[in-house]
Amino acid sequence: MKDYELSNRRYVIGGVATFIVVVYIIRLFTLQIMSDDYKKNADSNAFLKRIDYPSRGIITDRKGRLMVYNQPAYDILVVMNEARGRLDTMEFCRTVGMTKEEFVARMDAIKDRSKNPGYSRFTQQLFMGQIPDKEFSQFREKIFRFPGFYIQKRSVRQYEYPYAAHVIGDVAEVSPSDIENDDYYQPGDYIGKLGVERRYEKQLRGEKGVQILLRDAHGQIQGRYQNGRFDRSPVPGKNLTLSIDLELQALGERLLEGKIGSIVAIEPSTGEVLCMVSSPTYDPRVMSGRNRSKNHSRLAVNPWKPLLNRSIMGLYPPGSTFKTTQALTFLSEGIISPGTMFPCHHGFYYRGLHVGCHGHKSPLALVDAISTSCNAYFCWGLYYMIGNRSKYHDVQEAMNTWRDYMVSMGFGYRLGIDLPGEKRGLIPNAEFYDKAYNGSWNGLTVISISIGQGEVTLTPLQIANLGATIANRGYYYVPHVVRKVQGEPLDTAFTRRHYSMASRSAYETVVQGMRSSVIRGTCRAANRPEYEACGKTGTAQNRGHDHSVFMGFAPMDKPKIAIAVYVENGGWGADYGVPIGSLMMEKYINGHLSPESEKKADEFQHRRIAYDSRNR
Repeated sequence: MKDYELSNRRYVIGGVATFIVVVYIIRLFTLQIMSDDYKKNADSNAFLKRIDYPSRGIITDRKGRLMVYNQPAYDILVVMNEARGRLDTMEFCRTVGMTKEEFVARMDAIKDRSKNPGYSRFTQQLFMGQIPDKEFSQFREKIFRFPGFYIQKRSVRQYEYPYAAHVIGDVAEVSPSDIENDDYYQPGDYIGKLGVERRYEKQLRGEKGVQILLRDAHGQIQGRYQNGRFDRSPVPGKNLTLSIDLELQALGERLLEGKIGSIVAIEPSTGEVLCMVSSPTYDPRVMSGRNRSKNHSRLAVNPWKPLLNRSIMGLYPPGSTFKTTQALTFLSEGIISPGTMFPCHHGFYYRGLHVGCHGHKSPLALVDAISTSCNAYFCWGLYYMIGNRSKYHDVQEAMNTWRDYMVSMGFGYRLGIDLPGEKRGLIPNAEFYDKAYNGSWNGLTVISISIGQGEVTLTPLQIANLGATIANRGYYYVPHVVRKVQGEPLDTAFTRRHYSMASRSAYETVVQGMRSSVIRGTCRAANRPEYEACGKTGTAQNRGHDHSVFMGFAPMDKPKIAIAVYVENGGWGADYGVPIGSLMMEKYINGHLSPESEKKADEFQHRRIAYDSRNR
């Protein structure tokens, strides 16, 4: 009789054996084909890939003065698989100047894949970076005692002057997101974090090279693999020439010491930014080397926000500098003519609404209204535009026409400067006010926008660009801080003219008003015998003391410089804005300050404004 139990047991044992064989086959396939662990292990024993880092491009000002360059430094790299169990930890720590606890913490951080996604125990990992040559000599002498550790030559950024920190930016170690977004980088690499170092990272960084070296069974380097056939030389980064004038930048930072605000100067004929000052500022040299992280953390918690580039990130009411845009709009739309006169009895009075103004002659025409910075004139202009039913179907059409003029002048959207972080500001439209007032509003409701108050906010860069547009009589180039990239043409975004909707004749009238302001109006402190300056003051209302604003350009014909000065809580435009703007224009046009102006510059350098840190 057949033994079925024995027969079944034979099939079970055979099935188990087959299953085990299949599992082993799958595992072997995974290890040898799907996984590269063994390949990495074998390659790490036979080959050493040494990355050759390119020198980062240098940065100069518009006159060729060196601002940013490179200094040699060294990294210490570790291959975990080689160092494991073979390292005299205490001797290593004594040599590099760290405690055993710091050593263990660093090794754990390297192996933590959440912090170091590219970790492999078979490849080189950054242990210590940016070690200056002097500190490195002792380790170099003893490196043969530390298996698994290697030297890699790098460079560290050096900043020649304590100026233009917000424009230049800085370089720091890549973050996990940087590595994830660009496979060029690996842990321990460096990347531009702010300013042009960030915006022009791909041009500045160059291309890495690589050397493939052969090693023997003891890990000793035997030479290049196939005589360097597969090596690749590094390609240096491209040099940048900034449009910044270093001397003008230095003067601007000097004049804003002890004040919060911004100075932006533009060459109207090109859109090149001649200076960009944001105060408070910081010395870019503290953001270089191994102390960069500590210094950055200190600056980040400073209540005065020195890391904030107020020139492109600060949103401010433009105050009376904005009246020039209203004049351009009203003239071009036929709401007024240059000879149109409006009354001003210490302000605008209508239907119980009062917008105050300082004393001056009344009534007055447009040129005098710009010269004396009359609030009432521009309030009347906006009131008649918004309420004009023979020209606009309703208040919404009138408001959106006004908005379109503002947008065409470079407001309400980012201008597109070649720096990260630019803000757009706010230019309201009909939809904005329909939502705010449930569709029930008129020119009186929004009257404050006519004098650069209310909902309107601009950046200092946009105010300076307004000056450049008026200087050009109706067009501007997108402002940019890089004048030239080595071996590349300038981006066409910076060479195209952008035309305003306002007419050429309207601009000529506004220029007359700004010239009159310098000769006999609120900008008299900017009057110079050597050239004809044009200007417009602004006193922007604020919860505390008013902000002092100036916007102008010079010379009147064939202008070389347009400028905006914004000093928080500086009071009248003539108190800080005009004299600072005048000194900056004199410096750039004449190449130097007169002895009298030098004394004035020294006075403003040491003049302080009392700020409350709780409001910063």
